[in-house]
Amino acid sequence: MNEDDAKAVIVERFGAAKADRVAAFLTLVAQESDRQNLIAPSTVATIWTRHALDSAQLLFHVEQPECEWLDIGTGGGFPGLVVALLFDGPVTMVEPRKKRAAFLRQCVDDLGVDNARVLANKVEAVDGQFAIISARAVASVEKLLQAAEHCATPDTRWILPRGRMEPEQLTALRRDRSRVFHVEHSVTDPNSTILIVDRRKGRV
Repeated sequence: MNEDDAKAVIVERFGAAKADRVAAFLTLVAQESDRQNLIAPSTVATIWTRHALDSAQLLFHVEQPECEWLDIGTGGGFPGLVVALLFDGPVTMVEPRKKRAAFLRQCVDDLGVDNARVLANKVEAVDGQFAIISARAVASVEKLLQAAEHCATPDTRWILPRGRMEPEQLTALRRDRSRVFHVEHSVTDPNSTILIVDRRKGRV
């Protein structure tokens, strides 16, 4: 998949107007990356594929169009700010690094992203509960589920891009009898996965 293909997927799924807003955000990321390391320099040339569509595809696994979304460890805006630009519901981004949080807030203001807020905290300090929780390669799955458990409800869906997942990792996770884990393949990288975690119905 090349850059034009990645952008075309976003246009097809979300419309040209929203894709243009994502494009404006990617320009800000590229400019800011000269001042702080938001994304790997080697991925700037493939920013639509490696970051924009890689973030946008999380929305393919959401069944509620306007629910509350929490993104943990948003970093340079992926996936949280891309989600906020494409999603109709409120999106909370948690980024403990002050400089990155300041950049995210500036993007929210500059792009007029009315459904987004940025918290310069660790997730342990976040109040509220959310229907969707995402995190892109933040800690281990077990530690993440524990740290953010207070932000989840029995119906929360966790959408977690994890890169390559070995079968034994999924087997270990399935020992948690209170949750259902399954893996979706990334549309941007055949070697990457998205772990979907739901509460097992009928259990606490």
